Amino acid sequence: MKLGILKTDTVRPEWVAEFGEYPDMFIALLRQADAELDYVVYDVQQGEYPADIDEVDAYLITGSKAGVYEDKPWIATLMAFVRELHRRRKKLVGICFGHQLVAQALGGKTEKSPKGWGVGLHTHRFHSTPPWHDQVDLELDILVSHQDQVVEVPENAKVLAGSEFCLNAVCQIDDHILTFQGHPEFVSDYAREIMNHRREMIGEEAYAAGMASLGGNHEGQRVARWIYNFLA
Repeated sequence: MKLGILKTDTVRPEWVAEFGEYPDMFIALLRQADAELDYVVYDVQQGEYPADIDEVDAYLITGSKAGVYEDKPWIATLMAFVRELHRRRKKLVGICFGHQLVAQALGGKTEKSPKGWGVGLHTHRFHSTPPWHDQVDLELDILVSHQDQVVEVPENAKVLAGSEFCLNAVCQIDDHILTFQGHPEFVSDYAREIMNHRREMIGEEAYAAGMASLGGNHEGQRVARWIYNFLA
């Protein structure tokens, strides 16, 4: 399988040596499910896209500190690309910003949540289990870092999992699009760095709860297997 990673943000320079850039995090994660996974990175903030949409087997949109509703040319271009992927029924996975952008591009709505920031380890509960799911446990513990939320899903999207804090946390459109609000690619140390950096922005209550949650079991590897099952 050859995966096209649509890179929508950069890691802070002081963190790159330890954690890598976002595509590095995804490759490290997904190669635990498929050691032979091949990939190409397209920096869509810089206007990089494939010359041919079929030069890879599937696409993945990374997270970003940008908001999908921002009036930025690169976001509009990416939305148009997502609509074309959907029209062609090309396999696509969206993570956090990618999850929100897919919804926004295909007729849903993303906005800042009045519930504030979700950080640290959250639990998302599945309402139904598609074939790619392991059918073992309906609850998923996953690292999150977001204030924006999908508040309206596209007309043909199915909400598979959510929580009281985030109702629309895992969504699927037919058999070709799968999106997660959580960050399977994160590790606890990276989540800790982000929370410390954004502490004032996040607020003390959410910060304290997020930091206290980091001792829990982050199931990123489980999501990696799901993504592989879905794409394969």
